[in-house]
Amino acid sequence: MRIKLRELMEEDWEAVHAYASLEQVCGYQPWGPNTEAESKQFVEEVLQDAEEEPRKRYVYAIIFEEKMIGSAELCINSTQNQEGEIGYIIHPDFWNKGFATEAAKAVLSIGFRGFGLHRIYATCDPNNLASATVLEKIGMQKEGFIREHIRMKSSWRDSFLYSMLEQEHPQEW
Repeated sequence: MRIKLRELMEEDWEAVHAYASLEQVCGYQPWGPNTEAESKQFVEEVLQDAEEEPRKRYVYAIIFEEKMIGSAELCINSTQNQEGEIGYIIHPDFWNKGFATEAAKAVLSIGFRGFGLHRIYATCDPNNLASATVLEKIGMQKEGFIREHIRMKSSWRDSFLYSMLEQEHPQEW
């Protein structure tokens, strides 16, 4: 694997801002483009969430050649049902190079191996073909279509829903 994951740190806000301030990155997101203050606030929220007990949110810096190029997230939505959700975002300078796929595989492995989850899911905008391709490449199954799932800036967004079960997770990852 070409990337490393490490927990997000306070000083990462500038690297976060480098992609979170770009319209092309935020097009499928309910946030952004971020101001510097919003990027700092995001990192502060991540650090506060890391202190919660029980902890439910894990946000990782995606590191390539000692540089943060994006982030990946694992949220544990139900400990009783052993269910989590993943997400990822990459700086456009690193799009179409397999980094999102590597990051998504890595957070799936953390969820299944590190936290003993049974089911992990992800959603994406139906128009975000690149993200849908990543989810399919890593072996997640398309479960369906969620209507008006996320409130965007001025309208509602539909989502595709993908998932993987622990027994479907490749052992060689």
